[in-house]
Amino acid sequence: MNTPVKQSPQTIETEFPVRYAETDAMGVVHHASYLVYFEEGRSQYMRELGNDYANIEASGFRLPVSEVGVRYLGSFKYGDRVRIKSWVEENKSRRLSFAYELSNTDSEDILVTGFTRHIWTDLVGNVTRIPEDLRKFFDFNRF
Repeated sequence: MNTPVKQSPQTIETEFPVRYAETDAMGVVHHASYLVYFEEGRSQYMRELGNDYANIEASGFRLPVSEVGVRYLGSFKYGDRVRIKSWVEENKSRRLSFAYELSNTDSEDILVTGFTRHIWTDLVGNVTRIPEDLRKFFDFNRF
């Protein structure tokens, strides 16, 4: 009997240094900066797969954030290099969720994990269904 193999989501990685403006007086990354890091991770995810927010908006849709979850396991400091792994965790008709794992490139320690949930809207903010071409774009089973 053949058992179907569950497909793993496509993971995209990006790296950058912690910038001084993202830290507090102790040189530690401020907790709110991680939301910007998540945005960078999902933006890079889309760019590497051949799309971006500008194209989505040009086609008449938006993806506002509806929920965020962050788990702090450690802290980044000024000068550290951040590696963000991003992937689509959920792809529903009206909702899209990304997951993130942030690690220090030197130590390989995972310091922050989290997720963002987004809802599909039209350009005036009405909740709508994901267009078929974008549903396929974000379907991690396509890999």
